[in-house]
Amino acid sequence: MFEGLSVLIVEDDPSVLLGCMQAFELEGIAVAGVGSAEEALQQIAHGFAGIVVSDIRLPGTDGMALLKKLRECDNALPVILITGHGDIRLAVQAMKDGAYDFLEKPFSPERLVDVACRALEQRRLGLAVRNLEQQLQSKFTLETQLIGHSPAMARIRAMIADLADTAANVLIHGETGSGKELVARCLHMASKRSERPFVALNCGGLSDTLFESELFGHEAHAFTDAKKKRIGKFEYANGGTLLFDEIESMPIAQQIKLLRVLQERSFERLGSNTPVQLDCRIVAATKFDLKAMSDAGQFRSDLYYRLNVVSLELPPLRERREDIPLLFEHFLLQACARFDRATPTLEPDEQALLLGHDWPGNVRELRNVAERFALGIRTPLLPEARGGDTPSLAQSVEDFERVLIAEALRRHDGNLSRASESLKIPKTTLFDKVRKYGL
Repeated sequence: MFEGLSVLIVEDDPSVLLGCMQAFELEGIAVAGVGSAEEALQQIAHGFAGIVVSDIRLPGTDGMALLKKLRECDNALPVILITGHGDIRLAVQAMKDGAYDFLEKPFSPERLVDVACRALEQRRLGLAVRNLEQQLQSKFTLETQLIGHSPAMARIRAMIADLADTAANVLIHGETGSGKELVARCLHMASKRSERPFVALNCGGLSDTLFESELFGHEAHAFTDAKKKRIGKFEYANGGTLLFDEIESMPIAQQIKLLRVLQERSFERLGSNTPVQLDCRIVAATKFDLKAMSDAGQFRSDLYYRLNVVSLELPPLRERREDIPLLFEHFLLQACARFDRATPTLEPDEQALLLGHDWPGNVRELRNVAERFALGIRTPLLPEARGGDTPSLAQSVEDFERVLIAEALRRHDGNLSRASESLKIPKTTLFDKVRKYGL
């Protein structure tokens, strides 16, 4: 009747306690009993999933004091008080103090269960509302942001959870469209800095003339066009997270200035001599091998090591194909809701095409295909809507197998031996399937 909820009875008279517990047990309601308020308080924490039925007259802390302490712990917890014949005045005061109801001795088991059931229903609804509010207040989870069941994505989520509350600089490496900024945002949102700003800065769009003003800010009249004081990105991100996207495109002269700030953990606005202390998480993102660039003299090695305290490698979509159906469905549902369209059905052979595609644009490309699919716009990847009957299971399996084999052969430049090793099938079996599918 009230799954997950229970009744805690506080009664120092063993016979009365036993009778009350038996009344609830006969109705199939979970019940526990203790002999004092002190024992009750040891069992009840905030969010206790149930109600309390307590005698007012107890040794040590009495029922009125217990009511007060329970209300301080959780003011939505229903408390029913049991009163003696001469305790009506106390019962009225208890109602004023927030008790759910009171029972005057002697009372029947039916009366006890009836009052308790109404209190349990109120508690059930209250906890449901509280749970919903908590969900709405904390929509963010790594699982809903970084979608995928592949081992690679599980590793990324685990690393983010482990790193989130550290102050370590993080370097995110991944191909275009693999979700580097999303990972940086997840680092921020999973940390204690989540209430402070997340600032993303594209290093490729900063000219030398704007660099210092954009990052450090300036005082009024620091230069000709500086008519009023401006807060720079460093200062705005203080307490939060600052992402340097496309860090590889930052000119060497700007790298030197950035390095000094990271070393000193302070900076000065243009036109000021007063240092501003820097307290923000630094995250850098790149699609290039910064180590190779630093070895070639194209990126400062000291800045590389300063940024690369921890490295997060994002796998390209083609290396986690098992996540493609889930991601595509997620993007498709989002697009249909945004465009107010009915959700179209993805046929098995179309899903096979998605799984077999190389996805050079990674997740960004997949989102684009899903949005176009939601609008009924066909792409070279999904060239035309199916007509006629839905294909059989055998045909769908063959379509899927054909795509996977073709993709393996493409990756290994037509080499049957290497392709068979990657597919984990004998070379002779692969050869037969290549002939069967005309590959």
